[in-house]
Amino acid sequence: MRVLVVIPAYNEQENILRVVSELTQTCPAFDYVVINDGSTDNTLQILKDNHLNYIDQPVNLGLAGTFQTGMKYAKLKDYDAVIQFDGDGQHRPEYIQAMADKLAEGYNIVIGSRFITEKKPHSMRMLGSNMIALFMRLTTGRKIADPTSGMRMFDRRMISILANSRNMGPEPDTVAYLMRCGAKVTEVQVTMRERIAGQSYLTFSRSIQYMANVCTSILLIGWFREKVEINSL
Repeated sequence: MRVLVVIPAYNEQENILRVVSELTQTCPAFDYVVINDGSTDNTLQILKDNHLNYIDQPVNLGLAGTFQTGMKYAKLKDYDAVIQFDGDGQHRPEYIQAMADKLAEGYNIVIGSRFITEKKPHSMRMLGSNMIALFMRLTTGRKIADPTSGMRMFDRRMISILANSRNMGPEPDTVAYLMRCGAKVTEVQVTMRERIAGQSYLTFSRSIQYMANVCTSILLIGWFREKVEINSL
């Protein structure tokens, strides 16, 4: 299985070199591409100076646009699977192989879950995660323990859909939609780190807005999307 690790990066000058170095040392069999999303710091220069594999987006397209760029690259290069991998150091590469092994069992999406064997902490963020999980279960009939995990692996069929479809960012509402279309989704237990350096764009107010948008999309907007025929791809 040819796996591509897609690493979105926006102003990650303090993290990106360490993230790629750890990835290539831990998983030398897997390819990677960093998508520089119009960074205004030295991220692009670091990518150039260290001869890393990257795509430069001269303007900031946001996570959804950056994710689709990675999917288009994967489709062009004929990869079997793509894993979404944060550029801030929170995701750990030692779990990628286990996710690839699970994908090979016939799943379309594998989520790196923090909460299969571990309990969720009590916090406002986890309250939002529980709400999203509840709405996903109501609309798909399936329980997802960690719907907001950004560590997700997609098979060839998902790559084709996500590379060419509009309004399908790497978010729980997209996963819920694909599940309703027949995608087989499972989870693998992982451990994640806290951000080591730099600052997350998700402030408290943005987190609340994010949760509201995702829940609205799952409960309402997703029902108006035309279903894709996954088995025909």
